[in-house]
Amino acid sequence: MSVGLLAVVDDILTAALKASAKTAGVVIDDAAVTPQYVQGITPARELPVVWRIALGSIVNKFVIIIPIALLLTAFAPWVLPYLLIVGGGFLCFEGAEKVLEWFGVSHGHEEEEARDEKKLVFGAIRTDLILSTEIMLIALTGLPTDFSIWMTLGALLIIGAGMTALVYGAVALLVKIDDIGLRLMKSPSRGVRRAGVRVVASMPAVFRVISVVGTVAMLWVGGHLLISNLADTFWHGPEDVVHAVTHTIEAAGPVVEWIVDTALSAVFGLAVGLVIVLVVTGIGRLTKRREPAASH
Repeated sequence: MSVGLLAVVDDILTAALKASAKTAGVVIDDAAVTPQYVQGITPARELPVVWRIALGSIVNKFVIIIPIALLLTAFAPWVLPYLLIVGGGFLCFEGAEKVLEWFGVSHGHEEEEARDEKKLVFGAIRTDLILSTEIMLIALTGLPTDFSIWMTLGALLIIGAGMTALVYGAVALLVKIDDIGLRLMKSPSRGVRRAGVRVVASMPAVFRVISVVGTVAMLWVGGHLLISNLADTFWHGPEDVVHAVTHTIEAAGPVVEWIVDTALSAVFGLAVGLVIVLVVTGIGRLTKRREPAASH
């Protein structure tokens, strides 16, 4: 009996590891997006805020996402692709907004929220809910179809705990690296002081790189989710285009093929995201115009 139990645990851990690998893009995005919510607060509050967001992420995964995902898997599995389409669209929207911000187009609401810690944490947990949903649904689709409900639950719990620890451990390290650099600058050793200066000086560039990587990952993952799940539901067009392009470069090797596939997903994600931004912006402007008219 114990041998059988160990075999089941091994199967769950192996499946969880394989399914987690498929969520890499969203995990990178999650780790890259979260530090922006800690910017603008006092250093003493950075780690407590990260901790509060991490707790919110645990609640998102364990209390909301996993139970709903299991219920849908058992009673309405056909809904999952549509949820992934919605989530992919959200990621594309967020990514497109960030690309527009690079060119000076901004909605200007993040700075206002950053001054209020409660609003800041709420905004981060709200974003985490979307990203965590994507992580868990992608992981769910990567688990073996012959898993029982309890094995699926065990794998999802392991993935949820592991991804949360990975993401928010990385975020905590990122937001405190500059403090580490400042401590190194106080060292009696000249070499250590120089290292501290370099660490502090490099952090703005590090966060810029993380922001770019996170945005690209957001567009890539969002675009890929849309392409694959649209093909599973009602529109094969984008997937057929991607397959046609990658088929022509098969001779170049799997690495080049993956890069092209990823680039096409990101471009498609950006195109869809820009359309969503235009629609949302248009609706927002119409709403603002109606409000003064209604007040009269």
